[in-house]
Amino acid sequence: MTAPTLSIQLYSLRSLGGLERQLDAAAAAGFRSVETIGSHLDDAGSLKRALAERGLDAPSGHVGIAALRQDAGRVAAAAGEVGITQLFMPAFPSDERSMDADGWTRAGAELGAIAETLQARGVALGYHNHHWEFARLEGGKRPLDCLFEGAKGSPLIWQADIAWIARGGEDAATWLAKYRSALASAHVKDQAPAGENEDEDGWCDVGAGTLDWPTLWEKAAADGAKLMVVEHDNPKDPAGFASRSFRYLERFERTG
Repeated sequence: MTAPTLSIQLYSLRSLGGLERQLDAAAAAGFRSVETIGSHLDDAGSLKRALAERGLDAPSGHVGIAALRQDAGRVAAAAGEVGITQLFMPAFPSDERSMDADGWTRAGAELGAIAETLQARGVALGYHNHHWEFARLEGGKRPLDCLFEGAKGSPLIWQADIAWIARGGEDAATWLAKYRSALASAHVKDQAPAGENEDEDGWCDVGAGTLDWPTLWEKAAADGAKLMVVEHDNPKDPAGFASRSFRYLERFERTG
């Protein structure tokens, strides 16, 4: 089995300042790959140059549903210019998350259709989960199940945010196995013990928390994740988080 590529979501480094400072911190920590956010594609040329100047690449990025709905072709063209081959839609707007089962099924069909459009332009589109996709809907269905049911037959892929699955009270290994045919990437972050790091929304450095990352890394890789993206939603020390997490995880990248 080929070892997955280790990357970092630049959202984790946003408080350091602009794009160049974020990339500097990622490179200094040891990362050679990064994952972008939607606004970075507004100036694809500058992003491409800034990556090249630091010896970095961006195999993946996040993009909002609004941009995809407005002009998926432009998004795909910008991604292609940078070298991004996988884009993930990270969340529907808050006013859409209260959808019933039929709504989530339609949402999956919508993303599946957009994935068809992007695939024709050389870019894969996937969905990135949080915790709300695992709450029971009326009738007992789960939003994530409904979404993939709606996307059935399309090329929609999945970026599993494993810590959010755990925060939703679910067993990540079970869900990774269930949708392994769609699994392409995983977000790698860690939960602090209960009552700790409340000023960081309960997250912590990877390897310093409650998740069994040696096992989870192996499971995600075995189920098809080729890209493992480090993330912390609200770090007090973003550069330190990046460095400490890289040091913990680099041995997994070497061994697969």
